[in-house]
Amino acid sequence: MTQPADGDSYSCSSLTSTSRMREEAQGYRKEKSFPFETDECLSFTGHRHLTAQDVERLDALLPQVLEEYYQQGKRVFLSGGALGFDTLAAQAVLALRKKHPAVQLIMVLPCHSQASRWSPADRRIYQDILADADRVIYVSEDYFPGCMQKRNRFLVQHANVCLCFLLRCRGGTWTTVSYAYDLRRIIRNLAMEI
Repeated sequence: MTQPADGDSYSCSSLTSTSRMREEAQGYRKEKSFPFETDECLSFTGHRHLTAQDVERLDALLPQVLEEYYQQGKRVFLSGGALGFDTLAAQAVLALRKKHPAVQLIMVLPCHSQASRWSPADRRIYQDILADADRVIYVSEDYFPGCMQKRNRFLVQHANVCLCFLLRCRGGTWTTVSYAYDLRRIIRNLAMEI
């Protein structure tokens, strides 16, 4: 799915964001130290809690979709490292990199303690992904209210494609997709494809 015409929607009635986010979208600046162009980057955003059926379908769909974007020239994939969709997407990128060594996985994390309250099994998967990532970026050293949103803005600002799994018109995924819409990013919602 590409950027819609004004008034079109992805899965909810509208992608209207707050006025503060609109102001940020109009005046955003790409991080100077980020060495990649937005045209070569794709970012992920999606829900943390997925059904077993969603996981099964995404495990089948993500490799195909990522291969498609690789063939279109995407080489740098940005994941926020959250549970759920972010984790599945990062694992799919690592599998794609085995086939195409030019692929890079960049983990963009809100803070060092993101996984501190996760289950031991989830923390092991997270640590394995971080160890295999080409680069890990922390938008903040320590947790603070708003560090997750800062991470989400970074993801959108540094990639011209936002690949998402959006089922609900509320929460962090919704806010991130709304911000991507405001920045005129290409948005593709895999929830509409499974």
